[in-house]
Amino acid sequence: MAVAPAAPAKADGIPPAIEFCGVDKRFPARGKAAEVLAVQNVNLLIRPGEVVSIIGPSGCGKSTLLNMGSGLAMPSAGEVRVAGETVTGPNSHVAFMLQKDLLMPWRTITENIEFGLEVRGVPAAERAAVSAQLLTQCHLAGFGANYPHQLSGGMRQRAALARTLAVDPLVLLMDEPFSALDAQTKMILQQDLAQTVAEQNKTVLFITHDLAEAAALSDRILVMSERPGTITEEIIVHMPSRENPMARRKNTELGNYVTRLMELLRLDAHSEVH
Repeated sequence: MAVAPAAPAKADGIPPAIEFCGVDKRFPARGKAAEVLAVQNVNLLIRPGEVVSIIGPSGCGKSTLLNMGSGLAMPSAGEVRVAGETVTGPNSHVAFMLQKDLLMPWRTITENIEFGLEVRGVPAAERAAVSAQLLTQCHLAGFGANYPHQLSGGMRQRAALARTLAVDPLVLLMDEPFSALDAQTKMILQQDLAQTVAEQNKTVLFITHDLAEAAALSDRILVMSERPGTITEEIIVHMPSRENPMARRKNTELGNYVTRLMELLRLDAHSEVH
């Protein structure tokens, strides 16, 4: 196991997929509530095709980083770049997947998957081809005409993943997408995600409280401090087979990574991180 400095830019001139440069985020005072400095001096760089997880105490600003990466929030200081371009608002290079699937109940699964393409004005025939491919890829073949309430929680998250992939984003921002699922379903979806990311060479910034999940899915794990959150440690995961998290879970080294992460987070019986 190794602790390393921030990843350097690639020598071939390809810009980082996503980069945070000296980023602060302040939320202004409201009523009797004081101003909140959520994150401070965050510097991170993710290469194209990397999977990087962020862990840290609840309230340390992990989700705030994703909001800024997606353009839903702007930094108070510093700069966020995607594919070398400064993020100034929502953009087509990134897609967000959350803990809740947020599927539209009045639309079929196929219609949910096609929604982002529809908004972009993609022709119906092309949308249909993309959704058909993703239904198969995400193990939802035969369920395209169903509505969200007719699917299990795991299948709904598969549909949410298919909708996220449909717009062919450069970067996937994932905020605890599997945390509400049972352990067996979670591991199956982790496997599906890892294989898809590897096959399509997607870049992923993944937030989780599950330390084993972070080690099983990631190339690197970034550890954040309590608020104001900043990155305090970087762990490079040297286990093979990132595209096969179940194999990583069987690797005896996984326990060593989890133990190290627990030490860095100073976990005890009262900790909010598990």
